Amino acid sequence: MSPPQEINDLEVLKALAHPRRQRIIEHLALHGPVTSASLARDLGLNTGATSYHLRELAKHGFVEEVPEKAHGRERWWRAVRGDRRFPPHSRQSPEIRAVLDAMNRMTFAADFERYARFQDERERMGEWADAAPYSRSVLHLTVEEVRAFFEGYIELVNRFKRDGDEAPEGTRPVSALFLAFPAPGDD
Repeated sequence: MSPPQEINDLEVLKALAHPRRQRIIEHLALHGPVTSASLARDLGLNTGATSYHLRELAKHGFVEEVPEKAHGRERWWRAVRGDRRFPPHSRQSPEIRAVLDAMNRMTFAADFERYARFQDERERMGEWADAAPYSRSVLHLTVEEVRAFFEGYIELVNRFKRDGDEAPEGTRPVSALFLAFPAPGDD
């Protein structure tokens, strides 16, 4: 895995934070490479807009073409994996903070909506119904320990991360979320 890449360019962040582009990245991460036409169909978007958003995401390195799958004018796209991070709060300009806050609200809402769908479908999932561990903890940590905890989590995720076409039989996409924050009002 490549070293962490901090995304601190406002225009790149705006490109990434666009709601349709977030849906595109999520779809590619969950389902693997697709054509822009099939992606548009799956997401209920028009093909012209989907192609535009894919090109914008590619311009900033979030997606890329899969030339070995291309046939004629048909272009295939996949998400580009990486350890992308955002500047710490203390180094965010008000503009960057506003974009990141909006993107975080949008992605958290999408994550929790997907979890609610999982709960609704759980009875039909067979053995996968048990594959939803949940942990909730209150830890008393220093700032340095929070950073170390996060790096340990990223290390663990990277150990298990692979593209769908590299995955052995019997796998399916599994969402893993990490959220840690100091308790508000506890100074």
